[in-house]
Amino acid sequence: MTENQTSSVPGTQAVQEKHQVDISKLQTWMETNVESFTGTIEVSQFSGGQSNPTFLLEAGGKTYVMRRKPPGQLLRGAHAVDREYKVLTALGQTDVPVPRTYALCTDEDVLGTWFYIMDYCEGRIFWAPHLEEVSKGERAAIYEGMVDALARLHNADYKDIGLQDFGREGNYVARQINTWSKQYRAAATEEFEPMERLLEWLPENIPADDKTTVIHGDFRLDNMIFHPTEPRVIAILDWELSTLGNPLADFNYNCLPYSMPLGGRFSGLLGQDIDGMGIPSGDDYIAMYCERTGRSSIDNWDFYTAFNMFRLSAIAEGIMVRIKNGTAANAEAMETAKTARPLAERAWGIVESKLL
Repeated sequence: MTENQTSSVPGTQAVQEKHQVDISKLQTWMETNVESFTGTIEVSQFSGGQSNPTFLLEAGGKTYVMRRKPPGQLLRGAHAVDREYKVLTALGQTDVPVPRTYALCTDEDVLGTWFYIMDYCEGRIFWAPHLEEVSKGERAAIYEGMVDALARLHNADYKDIGLQDFGREGNYVARQINTWSKQYRAAATEEFEPMERLLEWLPENIPADDKTTVIHGDFRLDNMIFHPTEPRVIAILDWELSTLGNPLADFNYNCLPYSMPLGGRFSGLLGQDIDGMGIPSGDDYIAMYCERTGRSSIDNWDFYTAFNMFRLSAIAEGIMVRIKNGTAANAEAMETAKTARPLAERAWGIVESKLL
C-alpha cells in the first residue's frame, strides 16, 4: 500500500493530493520517537471535514492515528495539534476514555507541519441522537455511556494532571459571550432582531455558578467511539475546542438535541416520542449527569441552552461570510450557515418564554 491507496478500515480513503505525506521521513521519525514501533508504514486518510487532517498509519501489525496541521498559512492559534496532544496525554493519567498518545512532532522539516501520533481505537461511532442503527433496547445504555464519559472528564482534577495552564480559570461564559458577540458583529451579513436581543440579554444574566474544569467544547455523540459490542465510550475524539471552562455549559451543549427539532444541520429530538424510541428523557439524562458529578440539580438550564444556541448562531454567521467570500463552498458549510437565524430565533424564544 502507498499513500495513494486506501485501508480496509471504514471511513478511510487515499491521501488527498494537498495532504501528501513523505513516508520515508515519517518512517524514520516514528522509529526514533514512537515506543515499540516496528514495520513499514502504510498511510491512508480519514474522510470527513476535520480541520486537522487525520491519517491512519498501519505498521508492524499495529494501527495508529496521526493528526496534523493542514499546510499553508494558518490563523494564529488555529489547528493547535499541540494543545490536543497535551490534553489527551494529561487525561491519559485518569479514567477519562481517551486514546493513548505516543509523540508530538514540532519539527516542520519532517512533514511540513506539526503532528502527533496516538492509538487507533476500533469501535462504533453513532452519527445522530436518534440512534437508528441500534435496537430500542440498546439506546438508553448508550446515552448512559455518553454521559458517563463526560462526567469523568468534568470530575478530573486538572491541576493534578498538569493542565492548570490549559486555559483561564473563571468567567468562561462571560468571555465566550464577549468573544462570539465580537465575532458576530464582525461577520454579520444581515441584522436579525433575535440575535440583537440575545447580545443584550445574555451578558446581564450569567449564572453565578462558575466552577472550572477541563471541558471538551464540542461533546457530541459523533465525537466519541463506543466499544464494538458494549455501550461504553472507549475514546473521546476531536479536542480542538477543549480548554478550562464551565462544565455546565459543556454539558448543556451535549444536551442540545433535546431542544432541537427533527431535520436540518442540527437535527434533534424535540417533539418526538423519545420514550417510544427507548431514549432517556432530558430530565433523566440530566439526573444521570448530576448523580455522576455530585450535583443535586442544575439551575439556570434555559440560560445555558440559549447561550449555546447563540454561540452556534454566531459560528454559523461566520461561515456565511466565508461562503460569500469564496473561502467555504461545500454543501455542508451552506447547510450550517443557514442555521444562523433559526438558532437565534429559537434561543430568544427560550428566553422570552421565561420572561413572560
